[in-house]
Parts: sequence; C-alpha cells; structure tokens
Amino acid sequence: MDINKRTILWIVFAVSLVILWNDWMVSIGKQSMFSSAPPAKVATMPAATGSAASSVAGVPTAALAPGVAGVPGAPDALAAAKREVVTITTDVLKVDIDTAGGVVRRLELLKFKQAGHPGWFGGCFGLFEACKSNADAHKNEVLFGEGPNHAYLAQSGLIGGAALPNHNTVFVAKPGARAIDGGNDVQLVLESEQGGVKLTKTYTFHRGSYVIDVRHDVSNLGATPVTPSLYLQLLHDGNKPEGDSFFNSSFTGPTLYTPEEKYQKPDFATIEKKGHADHPAKSSNGWIAISQHFFVSAFVPQADTPREIYTKKVDTNRYAIGTVMPLGAVAPGATVSNTAKLYSGPQDEKLLETVAPGLDLVKDYGFLTIIAKPIFWVINQIHSVLGNWGWTIIVFTILIKLAFFPLSAAGYKSMAKVKMVTPKMQAIRERYKGDPAKMNQATMELYKTEKI
Repeated sequence: MDINKRTILWIVFAVSLVILWNDWMVSIGKQSMFSSAPPAKVATMPAATGSAASSVAGVPTAALAPGVAGVPGAPDALAAAKREVVTITTDVLKVDIDTAGGVVRRLELLKFKQAGHPGWFGGCFGLFEACKSNADAHKNEVLFGEGPNHAYLAQSGLIGGAALPNHNTVFVAKPGARAIDGGNDVQLVLESEQGGVKLTKTYTFHRGSYVIDVRHDVSNLGATPVTPSLYLQLLHDGNKPEGDSFFNSSFTGPTLYTPEEKYQKPDFATIEKKGHADHPAKSSNGWIAISQHFFVSAFVPQADTPREIYTKKVDTNRYAIGTVMPLGAVAPGATVSNTAKLYSGPQDEKLLETVAPGLDLVKDYGFLTIIAKPIFWVINQIHSVLGNWGWTIIVFTILIKLAFFPLSAAGYKSMAKVKMVTPKMQAIRERYKGDPAKMNQATMELYKTEKI
C-alpha cells in the first residue's frame, strides 16, 4: 500500500513538473508541448458584399417596434468600396471601428493578457482534454472581432419609415486625432445621410476608462417630419468559449437588467430553439450586455428613456441582444440627440457599480454566490488597507481561524475530556462486558457526570 502511495505521489510530481515546464516555455514564446502549431489567425475584416455575409446582421424590424419598418440587409457595392477601418488608441483600449455601419469590430484590452488554462490546477485536467495551446498567452485580450466561426460586434442605427442610416450603411469619418496622446479624451465622428436623415455617431474615449460614450445625433434634412427609432445591438456567436471545460466553465451569453425585473440571463440555446428568449420586453432604464469569463461588454442606454428589449437569432450561429428607443417626431431642420455608454472591459465589481446600477451582477459566482460575495468583499477591504495580496491572504486566513476559534476550542476541550475519562470508560467495559444495556447506561451516566 505504501509503495502504491509513493508511486501515485511520484506520478503527480512528474506531471506537475511537465506542466510547469510547459507553462514556462509558453511564457517565453515557445510552442506548447501538448498541441500542434496554432492555426493562423483569420482576418477580422469580412467582405462587405453579399447579403449572406455574417457582417450584415439583421436589425430590429416592425415586429420589435410596432409601426417601425425594417432596413436593407446589406450595403450596396459602391458603399462597400468606400469603407475603411479607423483605429482609436487610448492608454487602456485599442479599438477598430468600421465606417461600414460605424460598427465596433475589434477592441483590444491593453492592460490584460489572453488567458490560457488557469494555472497548475487547470493544466492538470488539460492533459485529459488534449491540453489546449497557451501560445497566445502573451497577447492582449481581444473582445470584439469577427471571422468565419466567430462574431462579436457592437452595432447601432436607425429604423422607421424609409431606409435610414443603420449598421449596414457606410459612414464618413471626420478628420481628427486617433490617439489620446497627452490629452484626456479623443473623439471619432462618423456621418451618414440616407432617406432624408443624417445620422452622426460620435464615439468619445476617455483616459484610463473602459467606458465609451456613444452619441447619436439625428437630423431631419427633408421637408416633412420623421419618426425614427434608435437601436443598440450586441451580436455574438453561440460557440463554446475557448478553454471552457467541465472543470473550468463559465457563462457566456446575453445578459440584461431592468429596475422592474432585475438581472436576467438568457442563453444562446433558448434563443436557438425559440428564436428569442423570455425576458422583460419594456423598460425606461437598465442595460444589455454580452458576458463572458472575466470580461463583459454592455450598452447602457440613456437614462429614463422608454425602450424595447429584444433577443433574437440573426443568422446561423449568430445571436443578438438589443434595445430600441423611439426618438419621437423630428421636424424638418431639427436635430434629436441620444447618448449611451458602451462599457467593454473587466468584470471589476467596483468599476461596474460606477457605470450602471446592477452591472456588477454580471460577476457571477454561481451557486456559491451567497458565500463567495461576502468573502470577496472582506478580501477587498483588507487589500485596500494593506495594498499587497500576499499579506491580504495571510490576514484573511488568520481572520477565518479567529472566527472559527470558539468551535475549535470547544472541540479540543471535548477531546481532552474524552481522553481523561478513557480509563473510566475502559473500566466500565470490563465491568459490564456481558451486559451491553448496563454498559450503555453506565457510559451515559459517566458522560453526564463529566459533562462531555
């Protein structure tokens, strides 16, 4: 038996060494021992022509907003030829915005590296799951993007009446700074005219912030009033996240929050089966989001603005969550504005609380939430004082020991008393060896006398 134990321990030790060696090789840019060379990255800029292109996802239709007509499914070839990608860089974000629709196509988090398997523990189980490559662990985390098997986009536009500028319409990017440099803010202004309406999208980026202000200015260039509605939409595929497994699983999918119904978490499977998910349909406040492990992207519409909320299947393996807000009648020559927030960054509870009410709920601890959240709060409070995670863990461990000290002390006292009366119990067993009933009675009396 001892030999078997030693063998198992040596096997565990050897596997640990191999995994640690592999992690170190990957960290210095070498190829993982457990996988072949990673496939070449596909271009994130799909062709803009063809109505079947996944980049041309559907927009809200009359079924979602009564009395509001749909929009064309794809930009024409001339418009597609004029598209360009504008890159905006701040100290924490690098964002690619396509002038075809003013869509956020790629968002790189400059302060976060891509996650491989979660350290030693995940690596051990990774051996039984073909040990997925960690070759990209030194690269920055990327949230938005698109390829043949992947889609994650932030879209917005207008619907209502005639064809209006939407996320399929090509915009013109106004000249201006493309990096935050020494300032605190940088803006990207996009304009498009269609159907007698001009839509101006203004993306405002802030230093040190994962919040992007998205302002939509709708100007009526025609001779009659128009009644457009503004939609904000997040598109995502339904694929299982890379690195997700039985031992390391997290929710990836649409989430939303309204003051009336609170936090809701529809899933891709339900949308695939029914074409939509069951959730609150209307509200005047709240947010919509796509949540994943560690990160979240959320549209926070303008507060106190009536809106409809929808989820739908857009195309094969393409799902959307969005909101539609009527802008009212816009008179000829008039302009109506609406400002929303687009948050795309880490699931930092303190940070999320400042962005929108309830947004911190996307940090999901699963069925252990009732225990994990208080523990996480205590650890954060300790760290805010000490400023060092090592000392934080030590102090937290001491606090746990102190909290359970009364129980431990009681247990130790009971064990000590049992040890003291052991000779008396042995004497009772010898005395009533042939009479179990009297033995039990004498034992219980001894317990009462000694207060065990």
